Amino acid sequence: MPELPEVETTRRGIEPHVLGRTVTRLIVRNPRLRWRVPAKLEKELAGQIIESVTRRGKYLLLATATGTAILHLGMSGSLRVVARTLPADKYDHVDIVLDSGDCLRLRDPRRFGALLWTRDDPLRHKLLKHLGPEPLGPDFSGQYLYKKLHGRQRNIRDSLLDSHLVAGIGNIYANEALFAAGIRPTRHAGKISRAVCDRLAKAIHETLERALRAGGTTLRDFRDSRGRPGYFQLSLNVYGRENQPCRSCGTPIRARRLGQRSAFCCPKCQR
Repeated sequence: MPELPEVETTRRGIEPHVLGRTVTRLIVRNPRLRWRVPAKLEKELAGQIIESVTRRGKYLLLATATGTAILHLGMSGSLRVVARTLPADKYDHVDIVLDSGDCLRLRDPRRFGALLWTRDDPLRHKLLKHLGPEPLGPDFSGQYLYKKLHGRQRNIRDSLLDSHLVAGIGNIYANEALFAAGIRPTRHAGKISRAVCDRLAKAIHETLERALRAGGTTLRDFRDSRGRPGYFQLSLNVYGRENQPCRSCGTPIRARRLGQRSAFCCPKCQR
């Protein structure tokens, strides 16, 4: 699934091509995504100028004078800038056609993505209003983590995947940040000290920044706005590396299921 670095990489990639451009039409080939594309969206978007391209968690927001399009890439989606004359294939479900001659094409083989619309403040939308702070933003810190984790019964890995606690980290980066902080994924979140929370917040920030510099992680489907893969997977320390030697100590990486997802750790480096 595209996680925060992949979505932010997409945002940065499409912004220069769509900012200030007028939407000439909307082509919806298949409205049956995770939630049905609103029938009114073509009328709402046509003729509107895209005034900003922002991100909240894993959601992309294209703002106009009359409302905001809310996009989610789902499990395997991508959003690319292509020539509007480029033929679409069966997984290219929506084109936002621009006056530049390009279009913003939403490709989603598994159809878990979304394209929605609101005339109200998008941050008050039901999908966004309960999200926690951005992990790269000023409201996220060791102090915040300690306050929110104190007394929690869940393990720390699952806690980091809770979007109400912090927005958009995702499983890959939760595992990598826990390795960087020297914390095992199964550790009881409610018993982590303030000093360890400080270390973890720093590790999360540094892990996400490194992933952004690498263009995100491509394990299966992710491509950026120009169809290029991300390269952070080349420097993953634990995620997907079961039985391979730890890059720090050589101990084989272990994997186990926590909830519905795999957790990876070095039994020597992480306590």
